[in-house]
Amino acid sequence: MRDRGFDSTVGRLMIAMTYVAVALLAVGVVLMVADGISPLVGGPTFDATVVIEELRAGIPTGFIWLGLIVVIATPIVRVAVSSIGFAREGQWRMVAVGAGILAIILIGIVSSIAVEH
Repeated sequence: MRDRGFDSTVGRLMIAMTYVAVALLAVGVVLMVADGISPLVGGPTFDATVVIEELRAGIPTGFIWLGLIVVIATPIVRVAVSSIGFAREGQWRMVAVGAGILAIILIGIVSSIAVEH
């Protein structure tokens, strides 16, 4: 039987991450409009090394990219946290499924980085 408290905690985490992502994206769009940049125009390519600097400087693309990172990370965090919950319950088959999903995501990330360089 699933622990309802754990499921509720995971649900609240997903809701919080969604709100954070929406807030970051909204701030980015507002800053773009304030700078006279259309949010519909294509932007710069992703460069993880400058996102924090752009956030500190109030540059809109930093907020947009961080918002998108949070959107992408939300289901990944869900799988990881759920796997921890399954491990606590001794549901090793579900832990294996979660680990497999995370491995596939990691392979996708690593292969995309390898192709890029």
